[in-house]
Amino acid sequence: MLVVPVESAAFVTVGYDEVHQLLQLEFRSGEIYYYFDVPPSVFDGLLAAPSKGRYFHQAILGRYPFVRVTSAPLTVCDEPQGGMTWLGQ
Repeated sequence: MLVVPVESAAFVTVGYDEVHQLLQLEFRSGEIYYYFDVPPSVFDGLLAAPSKGRYFHQAILGRYPFVRVTSAPLTVCDEPQGGMTWLGQ
């Protein structure tokens, strides 16, 4: 997963795993969310957006399944581990 720091009032970092189409958003609050089935063009659009928070609300929120996780980094695996429930499987 590629994780990059961003200049944003809403986010600290954004990450993306193109193989799994998984978007990771780390909010300023410290919460981390994973969004599933996100196309690469949406990730690219987020990085390019002058307002990442506005882009998030217009192009991501309510459009993709998501899960809120702890501040632990993501480990992509074939089977759910550590009590995490994978959505859509």
